[in-house]
Amino acid sequence: MSTATLTPETRGHKPAVGQRTELARYSVPAGQRILYGQRVDGVVRITDNPASGHGRAYLVERELERDGYAALQALVVDYIAEALRHDAVPMDCSILERYLANLP
Repeated sequence: MSTATLTPETRGHKPAVGQRTELARYSVPAGQRILYGQRVDGVVRITDNPASGHGRAYLVERELERDGYAALQALVVDYIAEALRHDAVPMDCSILERYLANLP
């Protein structure tokens, strides 16, 4: 069994966290959701959070900044389209459920 060792560099490390920016909102039967973008330690992260502040949050993507702003816009548009298409949080649907939902 392996164990983790904390080095002086990792022990007590507090990540540099930027301001959270709302990218989009959408509604599904489970409630209203918000896509946020936020820079954490220099890396852009996209999360899907319940608007109420209570419930499951999902990491949608990270390190998207390497692909540029157009990639961020495309991800948001596609993510919202999938949410509306499936009437569910896209990150909450398994691949099998998506496949079965699209069978004739």
